[in-house]
Amino acid sequence: MRLEATFLQRYTENGHLTRMEAGKVYFQRPGRMRWEYESPEKNVFLVDGKNAWFYVPADRTVTRVPAKKSTDWRTPLALLAGEMKLSRVCNRIGYAREPAPEFSGDVMLYCQLRGASKSEEGGQPGGKLASDGGGGDAGFLEVAENSGELVRVLVNDSGGVGIEFRFANWQLDPKVNDSFFRFQVPPGVAIVDGELAAAQKTVSP
Repeated sequence: MRLEATFLQRYTENGHLTRMEAGKVYFQRPGRMRWEYESPEKNVFLVDGKNAWFYVPADRTVTRVPAKKSTDWRTPLALLAGEMKLSRVCNRIGYAREPAPEFSGDVMLYCQLRGASKSEEGGQPGGKLASDGGGGDAGFLEVAENSGELVRVLVNDSGGVGIEFRFANWQLDPKVNDSFFRFQVPPGVAIVDGELAAAQKTVSP
């Protein structure tokens, strides 16, 4: 089972937009996904079921970290492939009073992310939230009530840094091969074993 969607990613700090990125994301059971960033610059975030990879072609380096040790909150979203059961992504799920959904007919859910570890250092998104359950890595999911499709993900930390993903154009079983979910290291590209958060600071605002 595979899924494909387009996404828009927005970074904010104290309510002010600081950066936007866009591209396509692909999910495949079990626990594989590929984020193809197309603007403002090309990069790839891939989880192959064992490792998480972050590759910026312009830097000629790729960062690799075991998926189970990744503190990047996107990593648990690899479990979305298949039946789109949110219980595969969230340890705890509940209806959220705030923030309100942007589209009528949608519901906003509080989600304590499954598989995410302690909050990231250095002001990175994905930290502890004070409302609707507090403690642990958590976020809010906007879901279309009729279809069950994921519309939006919001994560905010106590330092005022936030990240938002908007998903659209969901497609079932896109025509991509299994090799699409395995990272092939290009010739001349160095592999750096470390934490993704540190690598992503080089392309974040």
